[in-house]
Amino acid sequence: MSRPRPLIIGVVGGSGSGKTTVARAIHEATGLEAAFVDQDAYYKDLAHITLDERRQVNYDHPDALDNDLMVSQLRQLAAGFAIEKPTYDYAAHTRAAATERIEPTPIVIVDGILLFTDPRLRELFDIKLYVDVADDVRFIRRLQRDVEERGRQMDDIIRQYLTTVRPMHLEFVEPSKRYADVILPEGGHNRIAIEMVTARVKLELQERGMAAA
Repeated sequence: MSRPRPLIIGVVGGSGSGKTTVARAIHEATGLEAAFVDQDAYYKDLAHITLDERRQVNYDHPDALDNDLMVSQLRQLAAGFAIEKPTYDYAAHTRAAATERIEPTPIVIVDGILLFTDPRLRELFDIKLYVDVADDVRFIRRLQRDVEERGRQMDDIIRQYLTTVRPMHLEFVEPSKRYADVILPEGGHNRIAIEMVTARVKLELQERGMAAA
């Protein structure tokens, strides 16, 4: 007997909006095994250019992403096959040599700032969520994360935010909320919104014959 198609959830929001917090809250509420796929892992491989040139790339534009590979791998997961997800070296600004094996699971949660800009990706999502958080809060979170977790310098983070992150958010990310099924103000801190979303997720899983907690 073939296994049911997994429930694929797309979570979009500006950089630092708390997409991962929302994704994990959904996962914990279901009690089922979930695969997490981050769009950041699918930045194009830029090993062929210098580090200085990589630093000048606009990573907040859709053209910076290898969506062909991402679409292909999500389709593989949807069909019940494991994938070798790429990994990304944030300090070197390019794809790392290692990959991460992702096994097919009842739930696949995908997060990224630009997921909804590609119609092929939108078609793959059973539920589309947009995490809506104030700009200043997102910037502070991004600053802390990039310094502590990604080894970036503060001046570089501020420069990138002003030259690409903010303009691209206004041009691509914010407008893409029109494709969302649900918009979550304040993200993971919005308990009622999370409860409503998880209730819908559980219903979808039940309809697929996959029990949820």
